[in-house]
Amino acid sequence: MPRTSEQQRWWALGALTLSVLTIGFDITIMNVALPTMATELSAGTDALQWIVNSYILLFAGLMLPIGAIADRYGRRRLLLIGLAIFAAASLAAAWADTSGQVVAARAVLGVGAAVIMPTTLATIAVLFAPAERGKALSIVVMGMGAGIPLGPIIGGYLLNHFWWGSIFLVNVPIIAAAMLAIALLLPESRDPAPPRPDVLGGLLSITGLLSLVYAAIEAPDRGWTDGLVLGGFAVALTLLALFVWWELRTPAPMIDLHLFRGRQFTWGNINATVVSFALFGLLFVVPLYLQFVLGYDALDTGLRLLPLIGGFVVGVGAGTRIAGRIGHKMPIAAGLLITAVGLTIGSTTDSASGFGFAAVWYAITGLGIGSALTPSMDAVLAVLPPERAGSGTAITMTLRQAGGALGVALLGSLLSQVYLDRLDVTGLPAPAAEAARDSIAGAVGVAARVGDPTLVSSAQTAYVEGMQLDLIVCAAIAAVGAVLTIVFMPGRTRATSGARAAVALTGTDREPTART
Repeated sequence: MPRTSEQQRWWALGALTLSVLTIGFDITIMNVALPTMATELSAGTDALQWIVNSYILLFAGLMLPIGAIADRYGRRRLLLIGLAIFAAASLAAAWADTSGQVVAARAVLGVGAAVIMPTTLATIAVLFAPAERGKALSIVVMGMGAGIPLGPIIGGYLLNHFWWGSIFLVNVPIIAAAMLAIALLLPESRDPAPPRPDVLGGLLSITGLLSLVYAAIEAPDRGWTDGLVLGGFAVALTLLALFVWWELRTPAPMIDLHLFRGRQFTWGNINATVVSFALFGLLFVVPLYLQFVLGYDALDTGLRLLPLIGGFVVGVGAGTRIAGRIGHKMPIAAGLLITAVGLTIGSTTDSASGFGFAAVWYAITGLGIGSALTPSMDAVLAVLPPERAGSGTAITMTLRQAGGALGVALLGSLLSQVYLDRLDVTGLPAPAAEAARDSIAGAVGVAARVGDPTLVSSAQTAYVEGMQLDLIVCAAIAAVGAVLTIVFMPGRTRATSGARAAVALTGTDREPTART
């Protein structure tokens, strides 16, 4: 562990929290800007989709090798590089003239995020002792969570007063402050005896994950049986299988897959992925419900996500405290069950339900997600040797992002199918009917142009029924995760350092150290 004063560690944690706050912004701020960008840049649906998806693609695809690079070359150094990349891409996006330039800038933002997120978590694993790590992790998770509702709130304000590019500039002063604080306060840490670079493993992981996420992104629009989608999944499965085969056989693997022999590491990762599936699913369906069913604008939509984030923040604090007393297993299981309850209540929503009802189940679901997420991630950090913190946490973040992308693809397909089955476009001209079928936003727009209130009612009912199915699916997955956690995840174990836990998992006896 780096030798730093108690006060310096917590100030450094503040710098790390600023780093991930920008990633929280980026999850939701684009949602409010897309309609404006479509007009200002003459961007079609495909361009708008890739403005969003280019970020997700690079974020998910690069984290595994970047985690290993951070272990080898220094976590503070790489974190500063990642923040610089994020700031430069934000400036490029703000002053882009075409949708293609925005897509490229967003892809580079994804590269920056892929550096920032696992490196931040790895630094926590090295900087804080086990007794403090849960609290430190909860602060960083709450910082990222706070960015989710602040994204549309700040984005809506900026769009009302400035040009669309201003939504990217909000990142720059935050990143500048984070870089200064990290440079002054954060000690360097790295693997003192790094293995040889695993070039083949890096190439296999990048190409495999890019293929997987690309296929997941394209599946809802092209269809799950489309040749490109099936080919993408086939390539991904082949490359990732080769990656696993290689990592288990090479003498210097990029990722130590033997960590999965430990039930705590395995179930910590599984549960973090399940929780992310529920969170991403909620963020996928709720903003459109608030805007096109309840009728709120972008700014009001952001404000009405506050019950979700309020519950999330309370849950993060409660889950962290309980895990510190009784271990990770029970708060994770309880959090998943609370999540399932909240989502099940939400699945009873109908077109006449108001925001008061929505606020209740948002808060319950947020409480459950927060209660399960931090203990899940801390369960992983607890068994990582410090010199492998970067590559180990990269596994968790990669699984979360890839699982989230697949989850949104599946949930999007389910919602779309129900929406198309229930929507009544009888009597509409073919172009108008096609626009209405494309999305609830299209249906509301068509209804406004042709003066057809029955189309609005049909579209809202169809969307709500699709949302109900999505929420039931998420609730079922959370409930199953809770049961499996109770059955298979180990209970509380004697507090050990990450080094000793890793020895127990992998059978190695090299004592890890951290360079300061």
